[in-house]
Amino acid sequence: MTGDDEEDPAERKMRFLFALRSRGVTDARVLTAMEKVDRGAFVRHYFRDRAYDDMPLPIACGQTISQPSVVALMTQALRVTPRDKVLEIGTGSGYQAAVLAQLARRVYTVDRHARLVREAREIYAALDLANITAVIADGSHGLPDQAPFDRILVTAAAEDPPGPLLAQLKIGGIMVLPVGQSDTVQSLIRVTRTDSGYDYDELLPVRFVPLVEGLGRDG
Repeated sequence: MTGDDEEDPAERKMRFLFALRSRGVTDARVLTAMEKVDRGAFVRHYFRDRAYDDMPLPIACGQTISQPSVVALMTQALRVTPRDKVLEIGTGSGYQAAVLAQLARRVYTVDRHARLVREAREIYAALDLANITAVIADGSHGLPDQAPFDRILVTAAAEDPPGPLLAQLKIGGIMVLPVGQSDTVQSLIRVTRTDSGYDYDELLPVRFVPLVEGLGRDG
């Protein structure tokens, strides 16, 4: 909401979906997934009133929950099918994985911050999202025990696609991630693994927190 506590839920939902469509989200399955997952469940305290605005919001551990249109555009670019096993790097609030869980067979989501993973697990349990596994780990190394993956989504920016993640992508698989050398100049790219290597498509300018190696120091 935008400060209007009297806004009708149906009207709010229409405004939310209109914002997604106006940013170029056209995939009907993605729009349905975005409609089903309540972003308000992933936004805490005094930011809850802004949960349905198309804007990023701060969360714990110095991280952010991405704006809904970016979540939807990244999901659309990933081209998830119902049989896919998906790896997400950067659980954050847990919102992106919840959207992916509407579309994929199985979602593994990894974050270096134990607190974020614990809180996301609680939300997944409350929402009965049984096809998500949230793991505390260094996302830059991926999740080799569960590889290979049909799809990989990275919600933190690196200078180049990390080699371990590329290696964990199936032939024919797709990875979507932001790349850039600073937090002000980044591009969202789609990487498709082929029999002979990797194809790269540049999609749109974005701004994400950096991909950091190692585990966080939170409890």
